[in-house]
Amino acid sequence: MTDRGRAASCQGPYGVEGAPGDCGDPVRFEVARHRRAPLRVCPVHLGPALLLADGVLWPPGIALVR
Repeated sequence: MTDRGRAASCQGPYGVEGAPGDCGDPVRFEVARHRRAPLRVCPVHLGPALLLADGVLWPPGIALVR
């Protein structure tokens, strides 16, 4: 897994850092992706990330980040 610092910001829903869609909320979930770094998202973007982000595994692998 990746660094799980509390200061991490949501990458949702598309998984591209610095994208206009970045929300800045704290990360609460990591979504496993094929040949990519896990996607770290907030609760609001968990659902959209599962549907819209590239490389999301199915069935999805979701881990809670504390």
